Amino acid sequence: MNTKTSSPADLESAVVKDHPRQVALLLNVGHALDHLFLLIFATAVGAIADEFGFARWEDLMPYSVGAFFLFGIGSVPSGRLGDLWGRRQMMLVFFFGLGAAALLTSLAQGPWQLAGGLASIGIFASIYHPVGIPMLVQRASRPGAVIGINGLAGNLGVAGAALLTGLLVQWWGWRAAFAVPGLISLGCGVAFALLCESQGPAPGRSRKPPQVVLPPGQLARALLVMTAAAITGSLLFNFTTNGNTQFLTERFDGLVHDPALIGLLLAVIYTLASLTQVVVGHLIDKIPLKRLYLCMVLAQVPWLVLAAMANGWWLFFALLGAMVCIFGSIPFTDAMIVKYVDDSVRSRVAGMRLAVSFGVSSLAVWLLGPVVKASSFASLFLGMAGIAVCTAAIVLLLPPDPRPTDGR
Repeated sequence: MNTKTSSPADLESAVVKDHPRQVALLLNVGHALDHLFLLIFATAVGAIADEFGFARWEDLMPYSVGAFFLFGIGSVPSGRLGDLWGRRQMMLVFFFGLGAAALLTSLAQGPWQLAGGLASIGIFASIYHPVGIPMLVQRASRPGAVIGINGLAGNLGVAGAALLTGLLVQWWGWRAAFAVPGLISLGCGVAFALLCESQGPAPGRSRKPPQVVLPPGQLARALLVMTAAAITGSLLFNFTTNGNTQFLTERFDGLVHDPALIGLLLAVIYTLASLTQVVVGHLIDKIPLKRLYLCMVLAQVPWLVLAAMANGWWLFFALLGAMVCIFGSIPFTDAMIVKYVDDSVRSRVAGMRLAVSFGVSSLAVWLLGPVVKASSFASLFLGMAGIAVCTAAIVLLLPPDPRPTDGR
């Protein structure tokens, strides 16, 4: 009989083993759903405005700002509960709560009921980023690659919002665009409850050190830069993903009139752009983070300027280039949290960072309609190019990449 006792190293290797494939798949699907739900309204806003008697879609956009504001602010309690109560439990709340909120929104009979439903979507959507991503990477042997694939999943949700919402609005109306994904989320919640086993003690009651250890001053500087860069990056993400449907509709006038075809074009852009995150995720594990991040941010500027001026099919390619660079910049803040922050507080740090960045960037949703109405999409995209320049200046303040804690 083998009586060998497991060593601490053996136990540690068992703990850090990657999640079972079906659990990792559901966590990635959760990221896709998270972004899909937040963009259903932006894709369907024209149809909703017609039903509710609004002359212009821009006048209805401010009713969605509560969803994005709560999406950011809700990250703080979500992250705290993820660390101290448990990430598995919070993901169950995410799936079931998001599905129920979407079904509620599909029943709205006016703009303020719609605003309340969207706000409830924002509350439950706030759970994923500070809980789902830390849960996914806490066992990952190659966190950069895992973050890249997770980012691909999230932005396939953005593509799904453009395509699925366009089709559902055309076939069954805007209410189905909320109800069908709501039912899918409820089904994912049931599957997650059955397939994801207990995760043991909550992360806040254990300790797993970060990949690298910075002196307190440099760590504070890295967290400040991370938050500031996340704000500017979220502004670009919200301006584009919430405005691109109407942007393409305006610039393709005379070429494409079918909402479903516009949705398909956006889905192609988002799907191709999302693949960048897989490449970036693999590169994060190999190339100094600061250098890679700076190159990706600087590449946004010429594409945004070109998109501001282009029309028709030239616009399609310019917008594709801009979204490749914007989506490709997303994994960096999560990679910095994994690299510098202890897992026991990772959800709380992510929650606080998200609360600030998403809370501020929710202004993009509120400003989008008035800015376009008062000036034009060209002015909006030139402004975004200026934001990208500011992001590059912020990234330059990152401390140089330190040597890993194991001395490699």
